[in-house]
Amino acid sequence: MTERHQPLPRAHFPLFRTIHTRWMDNDIYGHVNNVVHYSLFDTAVNGYLIEAGALDIHHGAVIGLVVHTQCHYFESIAFPQAVHAGLRVAHLGRSSVRYELGLFADDAPLAAAVGQFTHVYVDRGTRRPAPLPPPLLAALRPLQHQP
Repeated sequence: MTERHQPLPRAHFPLFRTIHTRWMDNDIYGHVNNVVHYSLFDTAVNGYLIEAGALDIHHGAVIGLVVHTQCHYFESIAFPQAVHAGLRVAHLGRSSVRYELGLFADDAPLAAAVGQFTHVYVDRGTRRPAPLPPPLLAALRPLQHQP
């Protein structure tokens, strides 16, 4: 029997980032295309890490590679809407981080989509797994919220 996923409430997420939909995000059916949800996940996570001073995308010794994503869809999102991306660290490993994300359209109390996004951090030059640097750990620990 497969697990039935449910939309999560805002209280599940300790941090939110607002991202506005764009005209080009809508597909022929009048809603944000499913691939855009993954872009929103990427934008929310990396935007937070850059602003927190935990990720230097141009010169940092380590870089995060996406090794897994998934998304469960519950409601449509469309242009023009503000999307509030909730972030939560679900698992913090030695060289990896698994995020849970919820995408909330405007002021909706439940997520329109819920996903996971996993980064493995590697040495920029060798592409071999590397320990999470202290500034990254410091930025991630507040997101380890237990609902």
